[in-house]
Amino acid sequence: MTLQPSPVVRVRLCCSGRPGLFTVPEDLDRDAVCPGVPVIVETESGPAVGEVASTLPAAAVPCLGDGIRRVARVATDEDLGIRRRQEQREREAFRIGLLKIRERGLAMKLTRVEQLFDGSRLVFYFTAEGRIDFRELVRELAAEFRSRIEMRQIGVRDEARMLCGYGGCGRPLCCATWLHAFEPVSIKMAKLQDL
Repeated sequence: MTLQPSPVVRVRLCCSGRPGLFTVPEDLDRDAVCPGVPVIVETESGPAVGEVASTLPAAAVPCLGDGIRRVARVATDEDLGIRRRQEQREREAFRIGLLKIRERGLAMKLTRVEQLFDGSRLVFYFTAEGRIDFRELVRELAAEFRSRIEMRQIGVRDEARMLCGYGGCGRPLCCATWLHAFEPVSIKMAKLQDL
């Protein structure tokens, strides 16, 4: 008797537009994990809420390797209520973060604020031309929100991935839909595209 491989689903997390691959464990009702269903998944930064975008055929599972994370469970109404409260807190943190950045005159652009599902910390994503000394800002934000604060500097391409949007072609940005890694852009490529 051979074991059936765990099916794999694409889950779109709340914090990113591009869906990631996750396995569905044996002990979970696989019929309940279908497109459109909210689920709790394990990520490198802890549990997160996402929505199943699609399922992959069982034949594709052996090709994917062992580095795939797993679906922990189907999200309950309580989980979704927690996530809605977190989204409200993220919006408030974004507003206050913008005010604090302006007060201090820091040369940085706040892109997004994300609260981890377990509530352990708030992550502030920002773009900036160079290095920024934000130690005092972190102290103020930690005192304001009584939570661990993490500041992550991202590039403009990562910002486009996070915010999504549409390209010059009229379709959703490639970096937010299907691109997994950013290849370096050479001067020759930029000249060809008149950038």
